[in-house]
Amino acid sequence: MPRISQKGRMMPASPIRKLVPFAEQAKKRGIRVFHLNIGQPDIETPEVALRAVRNFSQKVVEYSHSAGIRSYREKLAGYYQKNDIEITADDIIIGAGASEAILFAMQTCMDPGDEIIIPEPFYANYNGFAINAGVRIVPIPSTIESGFALPDISEFEKAISPRTRAIMICNPNNPTGYLYSVHELEVLKEIVLKHDLYLFADEVYREFCYDGLTHHSVMHFEGLDDHVVLIDSVSKRYSACGVRIGAMISRNREVMQTALKFAQARLSPPTFGQVAAEAALDTPDSYFHGVLEEYLARRNVVVESINGMEGAFCPKPSGAFYVVARLPIDDSDRFCQWLLEEFSFEGQTVMLAPATGFYATPGKGLNEVRISYVLKVADLERSMICLREALQVYPGQTF
Repeated sequence: MPRISQKGRMMPASPIRKLVPFAEQAKKRGIRVFHLNIGQPDIETPEVALRAVRNFSQKVVEYSHSAGIRSYREKLAGYYQKNDIEITADDIIIGAGASEAILFAMQTCMDPGDEIIIPEPFYANYNGFAINAGVRIVPIPSTIESGFALPDISEFEKAISPRTRAIMICNPNNPTGYLYSVHELEVLKEIVLKHDLYLFADEVYREFCYDGLTHHSVMHFEGLDDHVVLIDSVSKRYSACGVRIGAMISRNREVMQTALKFAQARLSPPTFGQVAAEAALDTPDSYFHGVLEEYLARRNVVVESINGMEGAFCPKPSGAFYVVARLPIDDSDRFCQWLLEEFSFEGQTVMLAPATGFYATPGKGLNEVRISYVLKVADLERSMICLREALQVYPGQTF
């Protein structure tokens, strides 16, 4: 039998999706499963985007330009300009979600064997993207006690080697919900310039900031034009995960010209997704005001509920719609599977993402889970009751 590739063997299963078969079996047994494992909002997609797809009038669904439909990129540039990010359509390459944009960035800026520094915990699929590109992730620690703030500059300095080519952050952060301060971004600027590195910034949750705090883009900082690669997506902004439209953005022309060759190799991004995304830019501000109020209420339910459970701790995040919580459990992978295989309370259970998959360092995240507060408040309240009851009877509890 032919062998599987080394890259294929190294590719990790998604901690967000690997428990799906167990959830499906639970549902077959009549158990209601609250899906807190995945960032799939239940907020309605703006009608303006759906209407654009329904009214698509072209007789042929053609390839678009490899960088994306020109009118969409121009309109998208206008969106960034309104957010004080001065770019043009030529600084944007549309990808099939932020996922493809990250792959383009890694393949453009890094060679196999190069290293990228990422504070952990980080979005689990960064591991997969790095393996795909032949890149090695060098994690540096952030801690739940600090609310997952950016590690000290000394941690970055210790992690830099001759193979280091980039630093990557997600701001606001998935999975922790942490929102980086201006000071922390200034520290990153200093490191990037000192060591002549790229700075990849995943800013897909820029609209989701709470408690009066403001998102600051790395593209607001002078002197970084040749260093910054911005990653963005419409998935969470417009609750349109399935359209699979993201963007790679940089003012570095050589980077963008090179990335375009990778974009050409896959021909073009999805046409209908771009049609929906372009129309979504007309979404009124009132949509986001309502969404923010809803997520704030959801966050408070989750954070307050978990901190009221014996032996549990959850910092209050300032952005995105995730929390990483520390629970009195022995093994988060085992616990999350047990919730689906063996536990139910009044015919219901919860599906969580074990935090082990959000770390690159072996052994970390064993007593942590990521929770996506993407369900309505009533469902979140019910799911928190289920979690509290589960912790009382879990065989591996560590009270």
